[in-house]
Parts: sequence; C-alpha cells; structure tokens
Amino acid sequence: MLKTKDLYSFEHSLAGEYLKQYEYPWQALKGIGDLIKQLSRDLGPDYNEVTPGVFVHKTATVFPSAYLGAPCIIGPNTEVRQCAFIRGNALVGADCVVGNSTELKNVILFDHVQVPHYNYVGDSILGYYSHMGAGSITSNVKSDKTLVVVKDKDEQIETGLKKMGAMLGDHVEVGCNSVLNPGTVIGKGTTIYPLSCVRHVIGEGMIFKDKDHIEKRK
Repeated sequence: MLKTKDLYSFEHSLAGEYLKQYEYPWQALKGIGDLIKQLSRDLGPDYNEVTPGVFVHKTATVFPSAYLGAPCIIGPNTEVRQCAFIRGNALVGADCVVGNSTELKNVILFDHVQVPHYNYVGDSILGYYSHMGAGSITSNVKSDKTLVVVKDKDEQIETGLKKMGAMLGDHVEVGCNSVLNPGTVIGKGTTIYPLSCVRHVIGEGMIFKDKDHIEKRK
C-alpha cells in the first residue's frame, strides 16, 4: 500500500513515467523541479510560457491576482483562482482547481485534483481525483526538524527527507480543516473526517474518524 504503484494511476499525470521508477512516492520529491523543466521542452503549442519557466495550457484559467513561480506547469481546463500562491516546482494536471489563497510548493497534482479553499500543499503528491476540503493542509516539517520517518504499524521507513508532506492516493477525500502531518500516506479511496489530525499510514478504502476510530469502508 505504501508503494507508488499502489497509490496512483500513472496515466493521469504528465509525471506518470517519472513516478514509475520510484518504489515509494516520496523518493520522487527531490526531482520535481528538474522533471518540470524537462517536460516543458515538449509541451507543444497548446501551452503558453507566460513568464520564464511557467507554462499554462491555453484552456486553463488563471486569475490576475494569482502568483505562478517557476518552474511550473498548469494543465488543460485547470482553474487557478484569486490570490493562489504557487511558489514553484508545481506540476498541476488537467481539470484541477487551485483555489483562493491556496499555496503550492514542490508538488505533483494529478488530473482532477481539487485544493479549492485556503489550502497549503507542500512537498506532497496528490493522486487522481483527490480532494482537500477548505482549510485542510499538509504539514511538511517536523517540529523538532528531524528527518521524516514513514510509519505503518510496526514498520518504519527512513525517508532521508527533512521536508515531506503527504502522499494521497487516487480518490482520497480530506475533510475541512484537517492537518496531514509530515510523512502521512493515505491509500486510494480513503475518506478523512473534518477536523482530523492525521499521521503515519492510513490504508486503502478506509474511513478515518480519529486515530482510535478507523474503519473499512462498507
């Protein structure tokens, strides 16, 4: 469940072939910027380079108050709303919503991802049709500044990363005002209740009510 191939449908992102080479998705975080620069060479005429290193598809809508930092790719039919702050190293897929006052940094958003209201997403990968409710955020640095460890029951995997947010599988729903702590991995089709504090690994097809109440979706 922790492995990249178990979390994501590779055909729904320009990063699909890139991600296939990594056993675990967080291993791909360091190379996102270089990946975007490589992809931008072959995007074709449907993309406009609106500022150096920032490529926006002709069908995308970017509000004038949004900030797009390089390198960055915004896919077809995606909407980047008022005061969105894309700090760079952001690969945003097709039919996505990056909402008002949402901040992105070093991320891959698969197609149909929605981060529509007051979200922070940093050093994270969000799978196909995943959605983060209003005010939900990824926390990407531990309070003691030590390296992030991914924990799944008795298994612990050293990531070697100081900064790692959350890996959300396809069709994950995160409720409003939830916090996804550093090193969180959420399996496909799982729902996180609003106001949740989530850490470690949550399996596929689960309903997370709180850390003591996690049940299989019926």
